Amino acid sequence: MRVIGGVLKGKRLCPIRGLTIRPTTDYLREAIFNILADRVEDAVVLDLFAGTGSLGIEALSRGAATAVFVDKGPQAIKLLTRNICACCLEGRSTILRRDILRGLNFLKSIDSPFELVFIDPPYERGFVERTLRFLDVAESISDRVSVVIEHSRRELISENTTRFVLTDQRHYGSTLVSFYGAVL
Repeated sequence: MRVIGGVLKGKRLCPIRGLTIRPTTDYLREAIFNILADRVEDAVVLDLFAGTGSLGIEALSRGAATAVFVDKGPQAIKLLTRNICACCLEGRSTILRRDILRGLNFLKSIDSPFELVFIDPPYERGFVERTLRFLDVAESISDRVSVVIEHSRRELISENTTRFVLTDQRHYGSTLVSFYGAVL
């Protein structure tokens, strides 16, 4: 696993051990960032279910201003810390150990609203819609937010459950990447 583009292009990230974290593949990350294009530059990023941190680190490498990484697992927090330190991104990164499924009200303490949000939960557990609802009420997103959700093709997201509207959707094998914007 490595950083695909930006100033850290080619930088290897610490690998995972075991099966509790499913990192976004290099191929999929490259596809996501090609679609996002200029929305990354100077963005304030939120990486939920961050795991290895590969999505948020990729955004920082490509010019995002700051990133907040959130995960509840101790293995993920340890891996995130190692990867952020290895990339010298401590000054632009915040790591929070929180259970996202208990809500995102803790995000209100972050000064800048998030302009780019990555959601990559464990597949097929119903976490996507719950996370979107929590994000919707957290009052911590920009009016021009882009939300990128990586999920199983079998886990469909209901329309009209939040103020987020589907703007694009791409299939990559058994993975579906859904892009949402906010209607404020």
